[in-house]
Amino acid sequence: MQRNPRPVLLWVKEVTTTRRLSTVTSSNQTKPSIGAGILKGSKEASSLYHRITALGSNSAGVIQTLDQWVNVERKTLCTYDITCFINQLRKYKQFNHALQLLEWLEKKGVWLSRSHNAKKIDLLYRTKDIMSAEKYFTGLPNPAKNEYTYAALLNCYCREKIIDKAMELVKKMRELNFDATTFAYNSLMTLYMKLGEPEKVPLLAQEMKERQIVPDLCSYHLLMSSYASLKDTEGMERVVEEMNAGGKIEPQWSVYANLASMYIASGLFEKAELALKEIERRKKSMDRLAFHFLLSMYASIGKASEVSRVWETLKSAFPRTTNLSYLTMLQTLARLNDLDGLRNCFKEWESNCLTYDIRLVNVVILAYLKRERIEEAKLLIEGAISRGSKPNSATFMMFVDFYMKNKCMDLALKFLRKAILDVEEHEWQLYQERAHQIMKQFENEIDVGSTEELQKILEQAKLLQRRL
Repeated sequence: MQRNPRPVLLWVKEVTTTRRLSTVTSSNQTKPSIGAGILKGSKEASSLYHRITALGSNSAGVIQTLDQWVNVERKTLCTYDITCFINQLRKYKQFNHALQLLEWLEKKGVWLSRSHNAKKIDLLYRTKDIMSAEKYFTGLPNPAKNEYTYAALLNCYCREKIIDKAMELVKKMRELNFDATTFAYNSLMTLYMKLGEPEKVPLLAQEMKERQIVPDLCSYHLLMSSYASLKDTEGMERVVEEMNAGGKIEPQWSVYANLASMYIASGLFEKAELALKEIERRKKSMDRLAFHFLLSMYASIGKASEVSRVWETLKSAFPRTTNLSYLTMLQTLARLNDLDGLRNCFKEWESNCLTYDIRLVNVVILAYLKRERIEEAKLLIEGAISRGSKPNSATFMMFVDFYMKNKCMDLALKFLRKAILDVEEHEWQLYQERAHQIMKQFENEIDVGSTEELQKILEQAKLLQRRL
């Protein structure tokens, strides 16, 4: 059966459900079924997905790209393809693009499933506001107002900390006898964590058990976070034991990362190290972020040899060591006060980097300034400029703090002026409050009885303050 027929629309079975969804195509033949996921799907679908992601912030170009694909290039496109695209785009926080895909489907007369409706509520909230999400939900026909769309709107209220509406919606869901979902419970847990009421999260987890609602990885993370906020180490340990005993959800490295962080905060370094070893046992699921976490945590417990070992393992695991990985390692070595290691790592990065990132330079500059090696720190700025990298506000403010500490007011003002005048406005805004504090320090340090030279510095500072 065909609904709202158009020249380019045919009805076919969606791969993942028994509902009949439309396929946008350039012919009267249905498209062969596509394998799961974009990367395992057709080459054509993969090509279109990469075109969409290449649009950057131009979400309006999504519609044009799809129209070009179907109407001009006369290529086939399944609803299943678009659903995969939407899932991927949401994963990488390209919410505008995902919303445009759903709106294009509607424009083509394609009936949206309850899953699509729920996703659109979420996307409207993320790209516009809560009122847009509410309006869309209210306009849905009654059959489309189900546990999925209710849960999606509930999640929006919880994110916005709109308690009254969230509780009202929960009451309505119960009146309608909707099956409570794991997602709905996760939303409520998130709300209580945002409200600073972590003691309510374990109660919700217990209610899930009583109602035989199976928790997912997000549920366990939220439960662990609540115990961490309550400084309940034993509670966190029980969560991990439950996950291991259940067998349905294998604890990923992030679970042990939370556990290790809690142990370190509690001064239980031996237990922390055991948790870190558990992370390393999950090598297959470890990404760069896991290695970065290990570097930071081993530094926190003073294990320099483990830091070196993990660093070498990271470089072996990934063919190209990114700037972010080098930044993490430099920060780790700085925390360990290993100046020689810091220098060597910085030289290694300089010799291999494709983009000269000022953030890495700043880590080394700060290490030098802490040891009052001012000339070496200045040389790093010169070297960065010669490599085409521009110092940022953080660079200049480190020098301001150094000179303020050493009562060199004229030099502090010199670098503050650079920070205010030479840095992009959006970047400088992060330091405006700090600059105002420095101005007050100038006034406190230079009184009426000060020398004429210092009085001139104070006048210059006041002039500079007007630019803030």
